[in-house]
Amino acid sequence: MTRAEALADAHRQLADAAIPPTEARTEAILLLRHTTNLSREELLLRPDVPLIETESQRFGAAIARRANREPLAYITGTRDFYGLPFSVTSDVLIPRPETEGVVESALNLISSPPAPDSGDTVNILDLCTGSGCIAVAVAIHAPDAHITATDISPSALTVACSNAERHGVADRVRFLQGDLFAPLPSGIQFAVIASNPPYIAPNEIERLEPEVRDFEPRIALGVHADALHFYRRIATESPAYLVENGRVVVEVGLGQGEAVGELFRHAGFAEVSILPDLAGIPRIVIATGYRRT
Repeated sequence: MTRAEALADAHRQLADAAIPPTEARTEAILLLRHTTNLSREELLLRPDVPLIETESQRFGAAIARRANREPLAYITGTRDFYGLPFSVTSDVLIPRPETEGVVESALNLISSPPAPDSGDTVNILDLCTGSGCIAVAVAIHAPDAHITATDISPSALTVACSNAERHGVADRVRFLQGDLFAPLPSGIQFAVIASNPPYIAPNEIERLEPEVRDFEPRIALGVHADALHFYRRIATESPAYLVENGRVVVEVGLGQGEAVGELFRHAGFAEVSILPDLAGIPRIVIATGYRRT
C-alpha cells in the first residue's frame, strides 16, 4: 500500500468514526508522519512510495486507536501549549488553548502594579498542575520566578516532572503530591496562585464528546457534584498563602465566571476581574486585594 492509499483508507476510517472530514484528513497525515518519521514535505511530494510492513502496522494501529475516539495527543504522546511541546499520557488532562490564558494572566500579574510584596524571589503556586503545563510555561517566561506545583495524582506528577526536565526548568519548579494546599510547607507564601481545577460535574461529563468522556482522567475533569467545589476551597484557603498584594488566577468552565467571581468577593477579595478567551467566552477569573483583618 502506498502512502497515498494508506492516507485515503485512514481518512475513510476516521470519517466513519464520526470525526469531521477536514479533521480526519489532517489527523491521518499527522499520524502517518508520527508513525513513519516522515516530514510533511516528503509525505506530500512522494505519495506513491509504498509503506514498509512495520510502518503500515504502526500506522494502522494508530488509526484504529483514533477511530475508537482516543484523543490524538494520547496517541502521539505530545501536545503543544503556549508554543511549547508537552508530553502527555492518559494520566493527565490534555492541555487546552483556553488554559493559556492562565499563563498569560499569571505573567502579567507578576509585573503589574501594585507588584506583589514577595522580595527578591517571585514565588508562584500552581494548584492541580496535571501535566505541569502552566507551571513549566510560567517558569520559562519568568526566569526570576520559582514555582511550586501540587497535584493529588502521583502519576500526573511523573508526567509534570518529565516536562519540567524536558524544558530545562526542573531546578525552578518544585512538584508536591497532595490535595491543593495540603502538601505545602508551613509559612510559605506566593505572589500569584494559579489553577485550572476540575470544574465539571460528573453528570455533565457523560454528555461530553467521547475523547473527553471515555479517555481523560475523571479526577482531572471533576468528581464532585458541586462543580464549584474547588473554587470554594481556593477562594477561602488561598489568602493564608498570599503575600501582600498577592493575586489568584483561575480558569473557569462555561457559564461559571460570575459564580466563581462571587465566591472570591465573599471570601474577602476586593477586586475580581473576569476575562474572555480568544473565542470571547468568559474563561479567566482574577482575584486581588484581599482584605486582611
